[in-house]
Amino acid sequence: MATFTKQLLSASTDGRAIAVAATAANGTTIHTGPTSTTTLQEVWLYAVNTDTTARKLTIQWGGTTANADDIELTIPAESGLVLVAPGLLLRGNATALVIRAYASAASVINIHGYVNTIA
Repeated sequence: MATFTKQLLSASTDGRAIAVAATAANGTTIHTGPTSTTTLQEVWLYAVNTDTTARKLTIQWGGTTANADDIELTIPAESGLVLVAPGLLLRGNATALVIRAYASAASVINIHGYVNTIA
């Protein structure tokens, strides 16, 4: 039977938000996945835009190949906890897959979230 363990995003300090400082690929690291190929991670991400202007956010899901690995959305101005990744899965890989993010302006979008590790 599978076990679920709720964990912090690997790039978060004590569960605090991760500021998206990058404005182009390769983005700010949000989470690094497992290296065991038998482990799945269910990743939940929420974005907060502290700016007075809507900002485009690009999530690079496990890789940095333009379009193939990109999830793009616009985060409304002064909005909080916009669901970005609704429990999307990331499988363990011998070379850990990395979730990154970049935005149209530096350090105005913050990412919160958690991971359910399924082993």
